[in-house]
Amino acid sequence: MKSSILTVSMLLTVAVSAESQEPPKPIDAAILKQWSAPYRGWHYHPDHVIPAKPDIKGFDKVNKVDVPTVYQLPGDQKWYMTFIGFDGKGYQSFVAESDDLTHWTNKRLAMGYGPKGGFDFGGVVLGAFLYEDYSIKAPRMLKKKDGKYWSLYGAYPRQGGYELRPGYEGVAASADGLAWQRARDEPILSVHQKDCAAWEKDCIYQPWLLEHQGKFYNYYNAANGHIEQLGMATSDDLIEWKRYPHNPVIPVGEKGSYNEKFSSDGKVFRDGDHWVNFFFGVGKGGAHIMVAFSRDLYHWTVDPDPLYKAGGNPTGLDKQYAHKISLVWNPANQTYYLYYNAVGNKGRGIGLITSKPLAPTPK
Repeated sequence: MKSSILTVSMLLTVAVSAESQEPPKPIDAAILKQWSAPYRGWHYHPDHVIPAKPDIKGFDKVNKVDVPTVYQLPGDQKWYMTFIGFDGKGYQSFVAESDDLTHWTNKRLAMGYGPKGGFDFGGVVLGAFLYEDYSIKAPRMLKKKDGKYWSLYGAYPRQGGYELRPGYEGVAASADGLAWQRARDEPILSVHQKDCAAWEKDCIYQPWLLEHQGKFYNYYNAANGHIEQLGMATSDDLIEWKRYPHNPVIPVGEKGSYNEKFSSDGKVFRDGDHWVNFFFGVGKGGAHIMVAFSRDLYHWTVDPDPLYKAGGNPTGLDKQYAHKISLVWNPANQTYYLYYNAVGNKGRGIGLITSKPLAPTPK
C-alpha cells in the first residue's frame, strides 16, 4: 500500500503544470546573446516577393498585403504561402506557391469573408497552422488531425476598414491544405467571453498555434487601447480554449524600448533545449522584428535588441515597418528565409531577408 501511495504522489507531482510553478529566473544577457546569434546578420532581398498589388485574378481591388505564413504539404515538393489581401472592405486570405522560396505564383483565394452577421464577416487572417514538427529547422509540414488540416485564424466582424474592432479568433479546417472553411461557427477567443481580461478587452488579433506533448497552445496578441501585448491560451482539442491566468506572457517593454507600445504577433519554435518566440515590437519610431526565449513555454525573456529593425533595407522597402514574420529553413542551401510585412516606399507588401546571400537568379 505504501508503494502505491508513493507512486500516486509522484505522478501528482509530475502532473503539476508550469502554470502553477514558481517562475524561473530570467535568462541572462549572455545567454540571450548566444541564443539570438543565429538570427542576426540578415541579407535583404531588394523588392517585395509579393507586392502591395499582387495581381490576383478576380481580386483586382487588393492594394495591401500582410501576414505571410509559409508551409508545405505531405508528398508535395512545393512551398505554399498564405497572406492576406485588403481590398478596401476588409481581409481575405490568399495562397501562393513557389519552387524556390523566392518567386511566388498562382495566387488564389484560400478563405474569404464570413457570412453577414458573423464574427468573421470583415475578413479572415489564416496562418496559425498545425504543423508536424515545430523544431526551428524542421519543414513547415502541415499535420492532419481527424483527417483534416487545421489552422487558427484572426477575424473581424465588420467591413469598411482596416482591423475594425473588436477582433476575434476562429478555427478552420481543410481537406487539401489550400481551401479552408470554418470548423466552428463561434469564435474560440472573443472580447465577450467571461475570462477576457483587461489587457485584451478592446481587440483580439492574430493567433499562433503550437502543439507540444499532446497539448495545444495559442499565442495571440490583443489590445487595451493603443497597447498590444502577447498572451496565451491552451486547449486539448483545438475547439475549446482556456486563457492562461497570468497573461500577458510577453508584455510591452519599458519606456524607450523597441517594444514599448506593442509586443505582437508571436511565432514560436523549438531550438535545441529552449523555445524561441519571434514577435514584433513597436517603439523608437517603427515596428521591428524581435525575439524572446523560454524554457517552459510560459515564462519568456525578451532580447531588447531587435533582430532586424525597420529601415534595414536600403531601398526604403521597409523604412516604416518590418514585422509579422514567417521563418523557414531551406536545407538545400542551408539558409533561413524570413518573410515579413515590409511597409515603406512601395506600400504594404511581403519582404524577404535571408541568413546568407542568395545566388543570382539565372536569366
